[in-house]
Amino acid sequence: MVATKSYVNVKIDTAVKEAAAMLLDRMGIDQTTAIDMFYRQIIAEKRLPFQPVVAPTLEEQLTEAVAKKNIKRVTLDADENGYAIVDKDKHPEIYDWAVNG
Repeated sequence: MVATKSYVNVKIDTAVKEAAAMLLDRMGIDQTTAIDMFYRQIIAEKRLPFQPVVAPTLEEQLTEAVAKKNIKRVTLDADENGYAIVDKDKHPEIYDWAVNG
């Protein structure tokens, strides 16, 4: 029995396509074969052959960076316009950052 072929038409970022094509070429695999391999692996595993992850939000990234640096959290007061009030003597490092960037 002869297998029938079908087309898959997708739009992908040009830079991604070119980078992948270059790497696949170095492996001796054309893009059609790579996509066929990907689909066959999905069928064999009955799932994606990799584990997608949710990218962390900017807030999560910043929280993790602060935690790694052991920077303690402080609560600042705000004026009626919502601007932070930083006590220069109580939080000199925050005051310096706020003034000098």
